[in-house]
Amino acid sequence: MKYIFPEKFWWGSATSGPQSEGTVKGDGKSKNIWDYWFEIAPERFFDGVGPQNTSTFYQNYKKDIQLLKQTGHNSFRTSIQWSRLIPEGIGEVNDKAVVFYNNVIDELIKNNIEIVINLYHFDMPLCMQQKGGWENKKVVEAYAEYAKKCFELFGDRVKYWTTFNEPIVPVEGGYLYDFHYPNVIDGKRGAQVAYHTALASAKAIQCYKEMGQNGQIGIILNLTPSYPRSEQNAEDVKAAHIADLCFNKSFLEPAIKGEYPQDLIEFLKQNNALPQYEQEDIEIIKNNTVDFLGVNYYRPRRIKAKESDVIYKDIFMPDNYFDEYDMPGRKENPYRGWEIYEKGIYDICTILRTEYNNIPFFISENGMGVENEQKYINEEGYIEDDYRIEFIKDHLKWLHKGIEEGANCKGYHLWTFIDCWSWTNAYKNRYGLVALDLETQKRTIKKSGKWFKELSENNGFEY
Repeated sequence: MKYIFPEKFWWGSATSGPQSEGTVKGDGKSKNIWDYWFEIAPERFFDGVGPQNTSTFYQNYKKDIQLLKQTGHNSFRTSIQWSRLIPEGIGEVNDKAVVFYNNVIDELIKNNIEIVINLYHFDMPLCMQQKGGWENKKVVEAYAEYAKKCFELFGDRVKYWTTFNEPIVPVEGGYLYDFHYPNVIDGKRGAQVAYHTALASAKAIQCYKEMGQNGQIGIILNLTPSYPRSEQNAEDVKAAHIADLCFNKSFLEPAIKGEYPQDLIEFLKQNNALPQYEQEDIEIIKNNTVDFLGVNYYRPRRIKAKESDVIYKDIFMPDNYFDEYDMPGRKENPYRGWEIYEKGIYDICTILRTEYNNIPFFISENGMGVENEQKYINEEGYIEDDYRIEFIKDHLKWLHKGIEEGANCKGYHLWTFIDCWSWTNAYKNRYGLVALDLETQKRTIKKSGKWFKELSENNGFEY
């Protein structure tokens, strides 16, 4: 069967500044929280590989953009690093960063690749974190000024902006489950961080609209549909609803509808975890919603009623109210331990179409991380990653069905273009269409990269 996608569909991939650019002596970049955390706790990072060892996009952007062309990209997302552009968080701009980002943008335009620029990808400048990070409203104001400067410098050419990538993840990692710095375990503080992040996003959108720039601005959310163990079990359904409120709707609703779900407000009130807020902030969120949505989809969240012991009895934690469970017979990526559930991408299409006014969106990340991929190198010297091709096809089948039923999807971006550094996992799992040799920095297109070019050129595939 042929699966053909709409005209002018985006075929591309995503990366981020902190995961691709690296640190180059004399580049003017200041430390972000990842640089600092690696300094004080290198044992938390796989094989002791820190954020300075990325895929050297800073030095090799021209070569990499040619590889984008060779793998069929008509669009590409990356991010600007706040700590690179404005090293002190506020104030003076780093001229070397301006030159670099201008060069990247101009090179992408020259190669007819649509640019999507994200403003924040987990990479709080250390100087801002030392002031409290997203717990401090002054950091929200500083972020808004940073966003304004980005629009001033690059908005004449960048027509698609996003304010945040996966804003729930720093909440989960930094304030709930200890896999991001600042390693806090406190749901109430996490709720404040989430609220201030949503406010920061709205302030950036307000600024963008006030400047009257000729483009669109959105946000990228990792949507993990919450499926109850049993639809017939009321306690399972209730537990799944709480998980959905905390991890999906906490950003989805204010971003698109300009307000928070009443159920979430009541849930936080009951747990004495309602964030501090001012009425004028609520108005800013209400009046500055997104033009479009980026959707990162990797896996579902399977939920059952709480059966395990509550670990943090004196601290508010969302999962005091539910447990995750492994569905029997599930398909799984053994390298991540994540369930592979392709239909979830279709369910997201349906939810956005029926519950969120069919907002324009694109799949901004989807991908499969695999460990020790070098074992799949063939006689011609490239990786035969047929498993990645199958993974993409199986998700695109369901995405196509969602589009056929009316979902307003504009594109599909894979994570990622080239094997990149991935937070505490470093290079444990590789996701790229292009293989990276860490020692030599040699880039080699994988079988999936060759196939992705055909996918893009044909605007679809046969399966």
